[in-house]
Amino acid sequence: MTTPAGPPDQRAPEARAPSAWNLPNYLTVFRFVLVPVFGWLLLADGGHVWGYRLAALVVFGLAMVTDSIDGDLARRRKQVTDFGKVADPIADKAMLGMALLGLSIIGIVPWWVTVVILVREVGVTVMRFVVIRHGVMPAGRGGKLKTVLQIAAIAWYLWPVPEPFDAVGPWLMGAALLVTMVTGVDYVIRALRLRRNARRG
Repeated sequence: MTTPAGPPDQRAPEARAPSAWNLPNYLTVFRFVLVPVFGWLLLADGGHVWGYRLAALVVFGLAMVTDSIDGDLARRRKQVTDFGKVADPIADKAMLGMALLGLSIIGIVPWWVTVVILVREVGVTVMRFVVIRHGVMPAGRGGKLKTVLQIAAIAWYLWPVPEPFDAVGPWLMGAALLVTMVTGVDYVIRALRLRRNARRG
């Protein structure tokens, strides 16, 4: 006597994680490629030739536009990956860091401002890698505001702004510096909370 076959397994198949080989991640890698191009244009002939400076501004703007596009594409296409979550902010930091270093080299942004911002950015990046086994920390709203202020300040310095409007630059950079430090403390708190919750789990 044979046992009748039971009903087919109705369990839904496990959702597959999106592949890292997708357009949003390609755009992120493209931003990495733009970093040395931007740096060369910014520092060419001592950084005081407006033609090169404007070209550097165009490359900088292109990098920032792709940053916005790749995030929107990843969410719309459901192609958000762990690679993208980690590489995307690193690509931003590489471009912004190159801009700050270049502007300090040519004597526009004080070195102490660049050092403080870069120490914070590198520290947060290292911290993300340290806690990545407990979970990925995406950028928060404060981090996005910080990035917007940094972009605005850098773009203001790259553009040949006439007097007296050039005085706006230090105020923008000051606001960016303040938000950068505040969000750095917030990331530390979030990392400690993530680690504590993972250990409890």
